[in-house]
Amino acid sequence: MSIFEKSGRDGDGQQPMSLGTRAARQLATTTKTPPQNQGRTPRWLLRSLPWVDVTGGTFRVNRRMNVAVGDGRIESTNIGAKAQVIPAELGELPLLRGFADDEVLSHLASRFVQSEFKPGQLIAERGKPADHVYLLVHGKADKLGQGPYGEEARLEVLADGAHFGDQALVQDDDAWDYSVKAITPCIVLALPQAVFEELIGRSAALRAHVERYKELLKTPQDKHGQAAIRLTAGHHGEVTLPGTFVDYEASPREYELSLAQTILQLHSRVSDLFNDPMDQLEEQLRLTIDALRERQEHELVNNRDFGLLHNADYKQRISTRSGPPTPDDMDELLCRRRKTRFFLAHPRTIAAFRRECTRRRLDPPNVEYEGSIVAGWRGVPILPCDKIPISDTQTSSILAMRVGQEAQGVIGLYRSGLPDEREPGLSVRRMGTNERAVASYLVSTYYSAAVLIPDALGILENIEIGR
Repeated sequence: MSIFEKSGRDGDGQQPMSLGTRAARQLATTTKTPPQNQGRTPRWLLRSLPWVDVTGGTFRVNRRMNVAVGDGRIESTNIGAKAQVIPAELGELPLLRGFADDEVLSHLASRFVQSEFKPGQLIAERGKPADHVYLLVHGKADKLGQGPYGEEARLEVLADGAHFGDQALVQDDDAWDYSVKAITPCIVLALPQAVFEELIGRSAALRAHVERYKELLKTPQDKHGQAAIRLTAGHHGEVTLPGTFVDYEASPREYELSLAQTILQLHSRVSDLFNDPMDQLEEQLRLTIDALRERQEHELVNNRDFGLLHNADYKQRISTRSGPPTPDDMDELLCRRRKTRFFLAHPRTIAAFRRECTRRRLDPPNVEYEGSIVAGWRGVPILPCDKIPISDTQTSSILAMRVGQEAQGVIGLYRSGLPDEREPGLSVRRMGTNERAVASYLVSTYYSAAVLIPDALGILENIEIGR
């Protein structure tokens, strides 16, 4: 309050001639907003996933039997500059998938030899003997093949955790049919074939496991690695038709609903005396439900059990060619699945992609999605999601997905018909009032996500957004 207000005079030192606004406010009704929430986001993932009601609390995904053993990523540790593969991680090699002898795996892990390669150096060379298993601990490398006219063709980009050469240990052809060249400085662990063969001779369990793997390789399979359905086409006359059947996975994946919960507490004095013009309980619930929905979307992206970042098939993960997300990278991600419904990316990653488009003098048009105008590429919307993490080294990922049960895509899972249900899959249950006159409300939501077939979800990884 200024000296003029204290003395009852205006700014010119004159006696006021009318009632001032400060005093008048004592008789006025204040116009106010509901409590605003800075943490609220559009939550595009929750809005875009088709949700399936799971009445039994568990959702099972039945698939055709897969003959090809999928590849995994192999994690390693380091002490100073020395890298060491984690023994249990060797089970991610297709050759060793399901092998559980810790002593043998520890012995194998101790026999890996570390090497470092500069950009442009060959880690493996086409036509040379394939006598090592290689694990790419850190860095990026090009996997190169031969084009139809003898030119060099890039097959894929390998990054941290990738491996190659393990099948050459059990195949008769012991020459590389591709080359691997370092793009960045690479740290590589290599296991000589002689060490592996020596261990096979000493371990009956490993020898039996390798024999089973060799038999599995002989099983007819289609291009997706599924057990082939034998049939005949284009024949004439009375040809003996092959008999066949469609086998199923013996142990299909099951998704149990996860949950997010909290207990909202509200004193009876507050709800009795300060409930006009806004309902205190309703405002508290609105903000609490907002927080639960934000956490739900975070879990759908990041949860290590069912989160999309951790459930994408490794064959559907690709790395950027040069670091930033380029139109070439987006095309590569897009072409790996049919009916891609949308991309999902952190807003800073979208900005990095638009910078690359600007650098190439491209201006991809925005697209309309559910009544909103969003960034797009090839007519597919790029939806912002700040739940996708950005690492300390300023790298992130872009997800591309096909959605819906009919399209064999990605779906959200929830449970409807809950007691005291407020929204689909979310309930608010009054727990009672304690001796301090504080009422408690249990707020719960149940959810999960499932990838029906592997190519429904793809990820562009190791995107550098700090350039």
